[in-house]
Amino acid sequence: MIVDLITALGARITRPILALGICFRFLLAVLARTSIVFKRPRLVIEQIHFIGNYSLVIIAVSGLFVGFVLGLQGYYTLTRYGSEEALGVMVALGLVRELGPVVTALLFAGRAGTSITAEIGLMKAGEQIAAIEVMGINPLRRIVVPRFWGGVIAMPILALIFSTVGIIGGWLVAVVLIGVDGGSFWSQMQSAVDIQNDILAGFIKSIVFGLAVMLVSVYEGWMSKPTPEGVARATTRTVVVSSLLVLALDFLLTAVMFGG
Repeated sequence: MIVDLITALGARITRPILALGICFRFLLAVLARTSIVFKRPRLVIEQIHFIGNYSLVIIAVSGLFVGFVLGLQGYYTLTRYGSEEALGVMVALGLVRELGPVVTALLFAGRAGTSITAEIGLMKAGEQIAAIEVMGINPLRRIVVPRFWGGVIAMPILALIFSTVGIIGGWLVAVVLIGVDGGSFWSQMQSAVDIQNDILAGFIKSIVFGLAVMLVSVYEGWMSKPTPEGVARATTRTVVVSSLLVLALDFLLTAVMFGG
Protein backbone atom coordinates (compact mmCIF):
# COMPACT_ATOMS: atom_id res chain seq x y z
CA MET A 1 0.00 0.00 0.00
CA ILE A 2 2.72 2.45 0.99
CA VAL A 3 4.88 1.40 -1.97
CA ASP A 4 2.00 1.98 -4.38
CA LEU A 5 1.35 5.40 -2.84
CA ILE A 6 5.00 6.40 -3.18
CA THR A 7 5.06 5.11 -6.78
CA ALA A 8 1.96 7.12 -7.69
CA LEU A 9 3.35 10.24 -6.03
CA GLY A 10 6.67 9.83 -7.84
CA ALA A 11 4.88 9.41 -11.16
CA ARG A 12 2.91 12.61 -10.59
CA ILE A 13 6.14 14.49 -9.90
CA THR A 14 8.26 13.07 -12.70
CA ARG A 15 5.59 13.14 -15.44
CA PRO A 16 5.44 16.97 -15.73
CA ILE A 17 9.24 17.21 -15.59
CA LEU A 18 9.54 14.63 -18.36
CA ALA A 19 6.93 16.44 -20.47
CA LEU A 20 8.78 19.73 -19.95
CA GLY A 21 12.03 18.15 -21.11
CA ILE A 22 10.39 16.68 -24.22
CA CYS A 23 8.82 20.05 -25.00
CA PHE A 24 12.19 21.77 -24.67
CA ARG A 25 13.81 19.24 -27.03
CA PHE A 26 10.94 19.80 -29.45
CA LEU A 27 11.57 23.56 -29.33
CA LEU A 28 15.27 23.04 -30.05
CA ALA A 29 14.38 20.82 -33.00
CA VAL A 30 12.06 23.51 -34.38
CA LEU A 31 14.68 26.25 -33.94
CA ALA A 32 17.32 24.07 -35.61
CA ARG A 33 15.17 23.87 -38.73
CA THR A 34 14.30 27.56 -38.91
CA SER A 35 16.41 27.99 -42.05
CA ILE A 36 13.37 27.13 -44.17
CA VAL A 37 11.91 30.51 -43.13
CA PHE A 38 14.65 32.24 -45.14
CA LYS A 39 14.85 29.70 -47.96
CA ARG A 40 11.09 29.54 -48.55
CA PRO A 41 9.53 32.65 -46.97
CA ARG A 42 6.32 32.06 -48.91
CA LEU A 43 5.42 29.23 -46.53
CA VAL A 44 5.61 31.56 -43.53
CA ILE A 45 3.78 34.38 -45.34
CA GLU A 46 0.93 31.99 -46.14
CA GLN A 47 0.67 31.04 -42.47
CA ILE A 48 0.72 34.68 -41.36
CA HIS A 49 -2.10 35.41 -43.81
CA PHE A 50 -4.07 32.34 -42.71
CA ILE A 51 -3.62 32.90 -38.97
CA GLY A 52 -4.23 36.64 -39.25
CA ASN A 53 -7.45 36.25 -41.22
CA TYR A 54 -8.57 33.51 -38.87
CA SER A 55 -8.24 35.75 -35.81
CA LEU A 56 -8.70 39.27 -37.17
CA VAL A 57 -12.47 39.62 -36.73
CA ILE A 58 -12.62 38.38 -33.15
CA ILE A 59 -9.53 40.43 -32.23
CA ALA A 60 -10.94 43.66 -33.70
CA VAL A 61 -14.43 43.23 -32.25
CA SER A 62 -13.06 42.30 -28.82
CA GLY A 63 -10.69 45.29 -28.88
CA LEU A 64 -13.55 47.64 -29.73
CA PHE A 65 -15.72 46.47 -26.84
CA VAL A 66 -12.80 46.42 -24.40
CA GLY A 67 -12.17 50.06 -25.40
CA PHE A 68 -15.85 50.83 -24.81
CA VAL A 69 -15.70 49.37 -21.31
CA LEU A 70 -12.39 51.07 -20.46
CA GLY A 71 -13.74 54.44 -21.60
CA LEU A 72 -16.95 54.06 -19.63
CA GLN A 73 -15.48 52.67 -16.41
CA GLY A 74 -12.52 55.03 -16.57
CA TYR A 75 -14.79 58.05 -16.91
CA TYR A 76 -16.90 57.06 -13.90
CA THR A 77 -13.76 56.51 -11.83
CA LEU A 78 -11.83 59.62 -12.88
CA THR A 79 -14.79 62.00 -12.47
CA ARG A 80 -14.70 61.32 -8.72
CA TYR A 81 -11.32 63.05 -8.64
CA GLY A 82 -11.99 65.66 -11.32
CA SER A 83 -9.45 64.06 -13.68
CA GLU A 84 -11.59 63.01 -16.63
CA GLU A 85 -9.09 64.75 -18.97
CA ALA A 86 -6.68 61.89 -18.17
CA LEU A 87 -9.10 59.33 -19.59
CA GLY A 88 -7.09 59.02 -22.81
CA VAL A 89 -3.94 58.20 -20.84
CA MET A 90 -5.72 55.52 -18.83
CA VAL A 91 -7.24 53.88 -21.91
CA ALA A 92 -3.99 53.95 -23.90
CA LEU A 93 -1.75 52.67 -21.11
CA GLY A 94 -4.22 49.98 -20.10
CA LEU A 95 -4.39 48.67 -23.64
CA VAL A 96 -0.79 49.08 -24.78
CA ARG A 97 0.85 47.80 -21.62
CA GLU A 98 -1.51 45.10 -20.44
CA LEU A 99 -4.86 44.34 -22.02
CA GLY A 100 -3.72 44.48 -25.64
CA PRO A 101 -1.03 41.77 -25.45
CA VAL A 102 -2.79 39.61 -22.83
CA VAL A 103 -6.33 39.54 -24.23
CA THR A 104 -4.99 39.13 -27.77
CA ALA A 105 -2.87 36.16 -26.66
CA LEU A 106 -5.83 34.52 -24.91
CA LEU A 107 -8.09 35.00 -27.95
CA PHE A 108 -5.25 33.90 -30.22
CA ALA A 109 -4.81 30.69 -28.24
CA GLY A 110 -8.51 29.91 -28.36
CA ARG A 111 -8.90 30.67 -32.05
CA ALA A 112 -5.68 30.18 -34.03
CA GLY A 113 -3.85 27.96 -31.53
CA THR A 114 -6.55 25.32 -31.41
CA SER A 115 -6.92 25.32 -35.20
CA ILE A 116 -3.18 24.70 -35.65
CA THR A 117 -3.23 21.91 -33.06
CA ALA A 118 -6.23 20.29 -34.73
CA GLU A 119 -4.70 20.70 -38.18
CA ILE A 120 -1.43 19.00 -37.25
CA GLY A 121 -3.26 16.36 -35.21
CA LEU A 122 -5.59 15.50 -38.09
CA MET A 123 -2.66 15.32 -40.48
CA LYS A 124 -1.07 12.84 -38.09
CA ALA A 125 -4.30 10.85 -37.74
CA GLY A 126 -4.75 10.79 -41.51
CA GLU A 127 -1.17 9.53 -41.96
CA GLN A 128 -0.29 12.58 -44.07
CA ILE A 129 2.79 13.20 -41.94
CA ALA A 130 3.92 9.60 -42.51
CA ALA A 131 3.38 10.07 -46.24
CA ILE A 132 5.55 13.21 -46.20
CA GLU A 133 8.30 11.26 -44.45
CA VAL A 134 8.09 8.52 -47.11
CA MET A 135 8.61 11.21 -49.77
CA GLY A 136 11.90 12.14 -48.08
CA ILE A 137 10.66 15.45 -46.67
CA ASN A 138 11.21 16.37 -43.05
CA PRO A 139 7.65 16.97 -41.71
CA LEU A 140 8.90 19.00 -38.76
CA ARG A 141 10.65 21.38 -41.14
CA ARG A 142 7.82 21.52 -43.68
CA ILE A 143 4.74 21.53 -41.44
CA VAL A 144 5.64 22.75 -37.96
CA VAL A 145 8.29 25.45 -38.51
CA PRO A 146 6.25 27.66 -40.91
CA ARG A 147 3.21 27.52 -38.63
CA PHE A 148 5.29 28.24 -35.54
CA TRP A 149 6.99 31.35 -36.95
CA GLY A 150 3.87 32.46 -38.80
CA GLY A 151 2.00 32.59 -35.49
CA VAL A 152 4.88 34.31 -33.69
CA ILE A 153 4.98 37.06 -36.32
CA ALA A 154 1.19 37.41 -36.50
CA MET A 155 0.78 37.80 -32.74
CA PRO A 156 2.27 41.33 -32.29
CA ILE A 157 0.42 42.52 -35.42
CA LEU A 158 -2.87 41.34 -33.93
CA ALA A 159 -1.99 42.90 -30.56
CA LEU A 160 -1.34 46.22 -32.32
CA ILE A 161 -4.70 46.01 -34.07
CA PHE A 162 -6.42 45.17 -30.75
CA SER A 163 -4.85 48.17 -28.97
CA THR A 164 -5.56 50.54 -31.85
CA VAL A 165 -9.19 49.54 -32.16
CA GLY A 166 -9.53 49.65 -28.36
CA ILE A 167 -8.23 53.22 -28.22
CA ILE A 168 -10.70 54.19 -30.95
CA GLY A 169 -13.47 52.54 -28.93
CA GLY A 170 -12.45 54.44 -25.81
CA TRP A 171 -12.47 57.69 -27.81
CA LEU A 172 -15.97 56.96 -29.17
CA VAL A 173 -17.38 56.45 -25.69
CA ALA A 174 -15.46 59.26 -23.98
CA VAL A 175 -15.59 62.01 -26.60
CA VAL A 176 -18.54 61.20 -28.86
CA LEU A 177 -20.92 59.62 -26.34
CA ILE A 178 -20.07 61.25 -23.01
CA GLY A 179 -18.63 64.56 -24.20
CA VAL A 180 -15.06 64.59 -22.84
CA ASP A 181 -12.89 67.19 -24.56
CA GLY A 182 -11.28 65.51 -27.57
CA GLY A 183 -8.18 67.71 -27.51
CA SER A 184 -7.42 66.76 -23.90
CA PHE A 185 -8.08 63.10 -24.66
CA TRP A 186 -5.48 62.92 -27.43
CA SER A 187 -2.93 65.47 -26.18
CA GLN A 188 -2.53 63.90 -22.73
CA MET A 189 -2.32 60.46 -24.32
CA GLN A 190 0.48 61.59 -26.64
CA SER A 191 2.44 63.23 -23.81
CA ALA A 192 2.08 60.34 -21.35
CA VAL A 193 2.57 57.25 -23.54
CA ASP A 194 6.27 56.57 -24.05
CA ILE A 195 7.51 54.56 -27.03
CA GLN A 196 10.24 52.70 -25.16
CA ASN A 197 8.64 52.17 -21.76
CA ASP A 198 5.09 51.47 -22.91
CA ILE A 199 4.78 50.58 -26.59
CA LEU A 200 8.01 48.59 -26.76
CA ALA A 201 7.15 46.78 -23.54
CA GLY A 202 3.78 45.75 -24.98
CA PHE A 203 5.48 44.63 -28.19
CA ILE A 204 7.96 42.47 -26.26
CA LYS A 205 5.11 40.94 -24.28
CA SER A 206 3.22 40.05 -27.45
CA ILE A 207 6.33 38.41 -28.92
CA VAL A 208 6.86 36.30 -25.79
CA PHE A 209 3.18 35.35 -25.65
CA GLY A 210 3.28 34.42 -29.34
CA LEU A 211 6.26 32.13 -28.76
CA ALA A 212 4.55 30.47 -25.81
CA VAL A 213 1.17 29.98 -27.49
CA MET A 214 2.63 28.68 -30.73
CA LEU A 215 5.01 26.31 -28.97
CA VAL A 216 2.12 24.78 -27.02
CA SER A 217 -0.07 24.64 -30.15
CA VAL A 218 2.39 22.87 -32.44
CA TYR A 219 3.69 20.64 -29.65
CA GLU A 220 0.24 19.41 -28.66
CA GLY A 221 -0.66 18.78 -32.29
CA TRP A 222 2.60 16.95 -32.95
CA MET A 223 2.34 14.81 -29.81
CA SER A 224 -1.40 14.11 -30.02
CA LYS A 225 -2.65 10.56 -30.38
CA PRO A 226 -3.75 9.84 -33.98
CA THR A 227 -7.40 9.38 -33.03
CA PRO A 228 -10.39 11.77 -32.93
CA GLU A 229 -10.35 11.63 -29.13
CA GLY A 230 -6.62 12.32 -29.04
CA VAL A 231 -6.95 15.36 -31.27
CA ALA A 232 -9.88 16.68 -29.21
CA ARG A 233 -7.90 16.35 -25.98
CA ALA A 234 -4.88 18.02 -27.57
CA THR A 235 -6.93 21.07 -28.62
CA THR A 236 -8.39 21.32 -25.12
CA ARG A 237 -4.92 21.17 -23.57
CA THR A 238 -3.75 23.86 -25.98
CA VAL A 239 -6.32 26.34 -24.69
CA VAL A 240 -5.81 25.51 -21.01
CA VAL A 241 -2.00 25.38 -21.00
CA SER A 242 -1.59 28.40 -23.30
CA SER A 243 -3.94 30.56 -21.21
CA LEU A 244 -2.25 29.70 -17.93
CA LEU A 245 1.19 30.18 -19.48
CA VAL A 246 0.25 33.60 -20.87
CA LEU A 247 -1.04 34.80 -17.49
CA ALA A 248 2.04 33.51 -15.67
CA LEU A 249 4.40 35.09 -18.20
CA ASP A 250 2.46 38.35 -17.99
CA PHE A 251 3.08 38.52 -14.26
CA LEU A 252 6.81 37.83 -14.68
CA LEU A 253 7.26 40.28 -17.55
CA THR A 254 5.31 43.02 -15.75
CA ALA A 255 7.44 42.53 -12.63
CA VAL A 256 10.64 42.78 -14.69
CA MET A 257 9.61 45.67 -16.95
CA PHE A 258 7.74 47.90 -14.52
CA GLY A 259 8.94 46.67 -11.16
CA GLY A 260 11.84 49.09 -11.03
